[in-house]
Amino acid sequence: MPAVPPKSWPVPGQTDPAIIRNFCIIAHIDHGKSTLADRMLQLTGVVDDRAARAQYLDRMDIERERGITIKSQAVRLPWAVADDNEQGAEPGTYVLNMIDTPGHVDFTYEVSRSLEACEAAILLVDAAQGIEAQTLANLYLAMGADLHIIPVLNKIDLPSANPEKYAAELAGLVGCDPEDVLQVSAKTGLGVEALLNEIVKQTPPPVGDADKPARALIFDSVYDTYRGVVTYVRVVDGKLNHRDRIKMMSTGATHEMLEVGVISPEQVKAGELGVGEVGYLITGVKDVRQSRVGDTVTTLHHGATEALGGYKHPNPMVYAGLYPIDGDQFGDLREALEKLQLNDAALTYEPETSGALGFGFRCGFLGLLHMEITRDRLEREFGLDLISTAPNVVYEVLMEDGTEVEVTNPSEFPEGKIAEVREPVVRATILSPSDFIGTIMELCQTKRGTLGGMDYLSEDRVEMRYTLPMGEIVFDFFDQLKSRTKGYASLDYERSGEQAADLVKVDILLQGEPVDAFSAILHKDAAYAYGVMMAGKLKELIPRQQFEVPIQAAIGARVIARENIRAIRKDVLAKCYGGDISRKRKLLEKQKEGKKRMKMVGRVEVPQEAFVAALSNDGAGSSVDKSKK
Repeated sequence: MPAVPPKSWPVPGQTDPAIIRNFCIIAHIDHGKSTLADRMLQLTGVVDDRAARAQYLDRMDIERERGITIKSQAVRLPWAVADDNEQGAEPGTYVLNMIDTPGHVDFTYEVSRSLEACEAAILLVDAAQGIEAQTLANLYLAMGADLHIIPVLNKIDLPSANPEKYAAELAGLVGCDPEDVLQVSAKTGLGVEALLNEIVKQTPPPVGDADKPARALIFDSVYDTYRGVVTYVRVVDGKLNHRDRIKMMSTGATHEMLEVGVISPEQVKAGELGVGEVGYLITGVKDVRQSRVGDTVTTLHHGATEALGGYKHPNPMVYAGLYPIDGDQFGDLREALEKLQLNDAALTYEPETSGALGFGFRCGFLGLLHMEITRDRLEREFGLDLISTAPNVVYEVLMEDGTEVEVTNPSEFPEGKIAEVREPVVRATILSPSDFIGTIMELCQTKRGTLGGMDYLSEDRVEMRYTLPMGEIVFDFFDQLKSRTKGYASLDYERSGEQAADLVKVDILLQGEPVDAFSAILHKDAAYAYGVMMAGKLKELIPRQQFEVPIQAAIGARVIARENIRAIRKDVLAKCYGGDISRKRKLLEKQKEGKKRMKMVGRVEVPQEAFVAALSNDGAGSSVDKSKK
């Protein structure tokens, strides 16, 4: 079908809501969301073959390299439904507002805020792999937002595809007939035209009143170096016109709209945005906190009095310290984090000081992939060299005198009599072939997990629900799950409260002095293994000194592991050719006294390379899904 020529496109602001269809694409990582978005861009004619490229909507270099979507992207597509279409859609020209969302569990907050701007969701499932953990998580998010679900099987062109089996699985999950599950190949374009017609047919048009005061929901905001904050909105009631003075209802801040428009797929200026339309606003504001996601935008004069339903702000689940290798870059790191936070509302940070690493920031992340992406972006986009400490979660420590202490960093762990330590737990969903049930249960038991239930999705696929301590998840759990199940298992998790646990703080001491960068809060059963591992690793990494250096791992005053770095010994007898033995003894005693004195006043120098090596592989590892889309 030929694309709609530009002159016949419905004009933003003058578009009848009855021909608008707002939808998003949700799926597990690597099931082909961005590829399907590419085919839709080409088929609707907004991107020609010359400008087309894979993952067109993934704008960041890091997204394109890793093959994953990190930021949601909204785009306006024109679509002409032919008179003789087989799907039974009403013929005519329609406006489709599509949002491509991330698939990884760490970026669920990007998905949930995109759902607020839609009436329908395409639930995309790989026809060769079937339903996976994040498929379920995103489906429940969409159902919670009361969206119409359009089930679609992708990659039906693969030799290993089994569309009949997975169509039945998907139909059972959504509650429809297997014949209603659409089958497409995003790579070849097979079935995508029929899918676009089904979107027109099945997606309810947006509901709103054009005569009421303007109300628009902010569902995303990004920072542009040259134009300030670009705010993405979905208009619910009324109209937003160019040069209107607008008001943010939660903060009360007022601004003049310097530019309003739609994204198709690049930014296109418009005079206004009407009911049901998705577009962007630019006010020249430099502080993204004045365009909070979930806030309601209205006009300053004759504006709305009642705000729209907001969006819950994500809370950090994992904390880690970020320190510049060169102390002079501390100011650059602060500036870089400020700019990065403009594009990433889930990132939190506050300054902290480490005796070993100097000045840095304690940063909060949604998970390990989020942490790895953030560090990668800081190093690439801002030219920083960073050390990140081992990730840890937030603990609640109750003292015997009744005081409560929140611990986000091992150095904050209180001394004295502790009544109870509470750790966060997550509700994890693991989907796997049934052959690996025993292996998964063994892994979860070693990670202190509790089985909550198990269901068979089909004859050979099982869904297992576990309650696990989050501290166990953020280290090497995902790596081990993938390796033990040959890559077939998938994991999704969400925070589900706290539990009391037998946790201790393990300190690493160099010559009796604790090095805060290597401290960790662990379960008592894992403390000895961590102490032995870190002591052995530091023995290899720290160069020998002029005096013997003991490396100790300790819980409070009790040492649980020890290694010694032998002293460099200068041969003081080199010039003694034979002669009196007492002369040699005198020289050796003098050397011994000197080393003893040096040990009392000398400091152990730990090179930065040792910190980088010890902290990069101390079990935190890179337990994230590096699957390619």
